[in-house]
Amino acid sequence: MRYSANHKMETREKLLSSSAESAKKSGFSTVGVDGLMKAIGLSGGAFYSHFSSKDELFKAIVERELAQSLDRLSGDSAMDATKLERCLRQYLSMSHVEQPEAGCALPVLGAEIARSEVQVREAAQTWICRLHESWAQILGSDSLAWAILSQCVGALVVARMLATPEVQRDVLKSSYDEISRRMAEQRVD
Repeated sequence: MRYSANHKMETREKLLSSSAESAKKSGFSTVGVDGLMKAIGLSGGAFYSHFSSKDELFKAIVERELAQSLDRLSGDSAMDATKLERCLRQYLSMSHVEQPEAGCALPVLGAEIARSEVQVREAAQTWICRLHESWAQILGSDSLAWAILSQCVGALVVARMLATPEVQRDVLKSSYDEISRRMAEQRVD
């Protein structure tokens, strides 16, 4: 039985969405093709009508997730420093620590992206550089934009490694406070 092109696109989207959530919860390399397909109610063999390889799926996940992060964290052209600070507060929050599947892919998939083939790293670079450019324009500093981006991702990684919410909150608050201080200094300069 042949399926319509629309059905194929819907299935691909379900596979992307389900696989992205799984990857952000447990890591991408931990689940096989059969497990990814089973999660959406299909057999492993159906996978190859949507992606030529698991690496191709990972690249699509990285592009999709980072495009969504860019949309959330840079927003429209009217974004200013105040809106950026609100975004940073949401990013450096306990809800983001506790719900990795609902947030940015970089803190949970960064190490896997770094170990991936060059096409995946290039896709990640494209979206990360777009976010950097947006923030650099708002902040008036390329280096500050890179520093804040790196600190945000690193703070989330460190907070998620810790066992107690009290210490996790301290990491997030300290990072947010330092970023805010540096942004205020930049506005004065």
